[in-house]
Amino acid sequence: MSTRIILADDHRILREGIAAMLRQVPAFEIVGEASDGNETVRLARELRPDLVVTDVSMPGMNGIEAIRRIVEDVPGVRTLCLSVHDEKRLVSAVMDAGASGYLLKDCAFDELLRAVRAVMAGQVWISPAIAGVLMEDYRNRRAGASTPSAFSELTAREREVIQLIAEGCSTREIAERLHVSAKTIGTHREHLMAKLRVSGTAELTRYAIREGLTTLDAHAKRRDDRGA
Repeated sequence: MSTRIILADDHRILREGIAAMLRQVPAFEIVGEASDGNETVRLARELRPDLVVTDVSMPGMNGIEAIRRIVEDVPGVRTLCLSVHDEKRLVSAVMDAGASGYLLKDCAFDELLRAVRAVMAGQVWISPAIAGVLMEDYRNRRAGASTPSAFSELTAREREVIQLIAEGCSTREIAERLHVSAKTIGTHREHLMAKLRVSGTAELTRYAIREGLTTLDAHAKRRDDRGA
């Protein structure tokens, strides 16, 4: 019986390259591909794969939120993060969201294969390059010295809103995407600025990028699209 996999990454060439390599393994079947977190969650709900391999930084909804929702909404689906980021708070946030593994994108294909097989066997796979990062975070938590992050300070809805703000979406656009009123989004914006003690969109954007909720590339792309 094959392992049914969904791949999620906003860089199409990378996503298609990984898919092509995984398709060479008879035991693996690529049943879906996604370019953002919302699409990843939707496909996971519809297709009920065995495994979702996802990036962290994606537009609209980041990979951490996508993992959290998939784990909650689609029981039995395992998730494996494949990312360029090795920052402690991001790695920890991914694992706290319920991921079964974390790999860096500069890994060899052989390591990806071993990670997929380990995760599907019910094990946790952590790239050796970041194992020390997680151990440091574990020690800090034991000592009560962990640094607050967006994933501990903000609600899931607040993280959605600040990501979309940082990516240049207007209040109306965010309201339409999240199926709420513009007034509700305005209230979220006010609460975010008060909670984070910042003022204005620029500071909210800097916070979102620093915390890994979005990337500078996503912010710049949205700005370029508006200017096109």
